[in-house]
Amino acid sequence: MTATSCDIQPRARQTGLPWSALLALGTAAFITSLTETLPAGVLPQMSASLGVGPGATGQAVTVYAAGTASTAIPLAKATASVPRKALLLGAMAVFLVANTLTAAAPGYVVLLAARFLAGVAAGLAWAILAGHARRIAPPGLEGRAIAVTMTGIPVALSLGVPAGTLIGEQVVWRAAFAAVSLVTVAVIGWIGVSVPGVGQPGTERGGTGRPGTTAAPAKPTVRQTLAVPGVAAVMATVATFVLGHTIVYAYIAPYLEHAGLGPATDAVLLAFGVACLVSIWGVGRHVDRRPRTLMITTALLFTLAATALALTSAQPIVWGAAALWGLGWGGVPTLLQTAAGHAGTRHGTAVADTAQAILVTLWNAAMALGGIIGGLLLQASGVTAVAASGAALGAVSLLIVTGARHHAFPLARTTP
Repeated sequence: MTATSCDIQPRARQTGLPWSALLALGTAAFITSLTETLPAGVLPQMSASLGVGPGATGQAVTVYAAGTASTAIPLAKATASVPRKALLLGAMAVFLVANTLTAAAPGYVVLLAARFLAGVAAGLAWAILAGHARRIAPPGLEGRAIAVTMTGIPVALSLGVPAGTLIGEQVVWRAAFAAVSLVTVAVIGWIGVSVPGVGQPGTERGGTGRPGTTAAPAKPTVRQTLAVPGVAAVMATVATFVLGHTIVYAYIAPYLEHAGLGPATDAVLLAFGVACLVSIWGVGRHVDRRPRTLMITTALLFTLAATALALTSAQPIVWGAAALWGLGWGGVPTLLQTAAGHAGTRHGTAVADTAQAILVTLWNAAMALGGIIGGLLLQASGVTAVAASGAALGAVSLLIVTGARHHAFPLARTTP
């Protein structure tokens, strides 16, 4: 399918955000994030049901991340000529199959296979979501459109996982995954009705992000994409920021136990989640005008929060650090997806799509590696070393953002 003038003209006339479409994409983001982290909330029940230890059951999260990290770039290249809406619907259909298979898994091996399949679908979906939101938004509101879509991430962490945990505790852990499958069915229908198609990357706006003549979709390599000014700096920020966050977040429960806040873990994480929602709201309002200021601020807030956790476990400080951390983290997916999109789209939407695929790969690789590194640090040196490592990586990301003032995180941004 190639783009027609009908694909382009409505966007040119539109003055407001296409809320129904963006909320449908945001719910898809919610499902991908919830599917990834839900096992953490029902780990004891899964472990008992499958007859394996908690450590082995916890690999369900690692396998998901591995599926995403190992397939995002190859799938993005292989599907470069496929219309984005059809591809997104296909990815969500695979999510439906994977979560249903997880809910019905008779044993550990089938569970891991289902989780890997879900991770593959996530890699495909994440390479599409931000770019699609960007393309259906009016000029000048692309970042805000991405922010609406990315709201699904903190909502999944702050509300979705606790809700899934409650279902797992009150009914059975399989019911939590079955519930996600039911939501996925509704989202597939919602996307089908509300989300407009934008054709193939590289064709819908002449390959430049503006209306023009159609062109055959290009398939840039990873090396070519990283050579685009600004892309490498964005990816370095992704790697360091997400790694630092994951090292601390994956082992926040042991830290809170150390601080005497073990019984209040849910409340602390709720405070973190609420701060995330505030952050993504603020970022969404200003990302198209002040992306550099916001990125520096978020990196600074996370670094300060992790540093505070490393220096003291006094309970008032821990509560304050959790709030600062949420304010620093909630808007990060929006900011980094937007930065990657702006850097790539200047050289064609096919480059932007490949940049998003690289971002997804690095994001999930950092999450998987963060769990491993954090576990080793926890075992060798304790919770203080975990927080200190997060602070160090946050500082590195802050330095990268501060230095990348020309292309990745410019002082001023114009619509590409």
